[in-house]
Amino acid sequence: MTSIGGAASSGMVDWNLAVATATRLVRPGPEVSRDEARAVVAELRRHAKASEEHVRGFTRMVSEEGADTPVLVVDRPGWVRANVAGFRELLKPLLDKMEERRGGSPGGAVLGAVGGKVTGVELGMLLSFMSSRVLGQYETFAPATRDLPAGSGGGRLLLVAPNIVHVERELDVDPHDFRLWVCLHEETHRTQFTAVPWLRDHLESEIQSFLGETDVDPMTVLERVREAAQTLAGGRPEGEEDDGGRSLVELVQTPAQREILGRLTAVMSLLEGHADFVMDGVGPEVVPTVGEIREKFQQRRAKGASRLDLALRKLLGLDAKLRQYRDGERFVRAVVDEVGMDGFNRVWTSPNTLPTKTEIAKPADWIARVHRKSES
Repeated sequence: MTSIGGAASSGMVDWNLAVATATRLVRPGPEVSRDEARAVVAELRRHAKASEEHVRGFTRMVSEEGADTPVLVVDRPGWVRANVAGFRELLKPLLDKMEERRGGSPGGAVLGAVGGKVTGVELGMLLSFMSSRVLGQYETFAPATRDLPAGSGGGRLLLVAPNIVHVERELDVDPHDFRLWVCLHEETHRTQFTAVPWLRDHLESEIQSFLGETDVDPMTVLERVREAAQTLAGGRPEGEEDDGGRSLVELVQTPAQREILGRLTAVMSLLEGHADFVMDGVGPEVVPTVGEIREKFQQRRAKGASRLDLALRKLLGLDAKLRQYRDGERFVRAVVDEVGMDGFNRVWTSPNTLPTKTEIAKPADWIARVHRKSES
């Protein structure tokens, strides 16, 4: 088996085992003929290219010269491989720290070998679950691999063809319109990062600060994993108050991490809400059935496929992501209505002009802080 990133799997996570597990467990995609599959891939590539002009014209954001990133149309195993490569890159500092700490403990090497296998299987199971749910993704921190190219500064845009086909059939919408609508959302994310040169480094710095605050004591980690498992099962130790079903991310936070996560939540709300705003803003011009698509897709977002799906969404923090779409879009819409697109685009000036979590809920506060003060 080819190893991820060209290096053998070792340490805290067996990355190759994660890929193998996810690939083995991944659900089959919708039934399509070989000719249909080729046609879908070709159309998604055309729509991705066309979306560049639509998005940049609407947002008035211009990518830096040489900042383009590749668009890859992938199947579910391809999405898994791409994400494992990204996880490995992003988590390397944290895992190196945990590896160093474990190395000084009795039996650390043996426990590491076993633990890496177990973690690889668990990660593979998670990725197999997620691989059938993602329509597209801009991989901000993606390293280039032999099979998965990336831009010169990192990053690539993924469109997961079987999932797009599955959802367009499930919603019973015009497939050509739906494919373009999805591409508009994902192209907005690519434009955000290629037109705002500091955004990637800012996000990476915040994420690394979050990971750097992680308590790597094994017993603490085990205790928090136990809490997460009880959350998924719907139970809690006797005498403990119900925490409302916190997500896994919430369960592993220190006070410093909560502060960082608040800033990250605000940024992600902005990015997701902006993409939704743009896809609907461009939509009427190029997607005739955008109203029908949006209504049906919102209904689908609001419900899970099963009780297990709902439980996993809660545990993984996916419910929070749904709120990010809604809160972020309301913020963008309110700001654009008040100060126009050029006024909104001041949000991209620097990290200091990004909205806070409070300002996402109160757009007038952001306008007062950034827009009106700059004119006084």
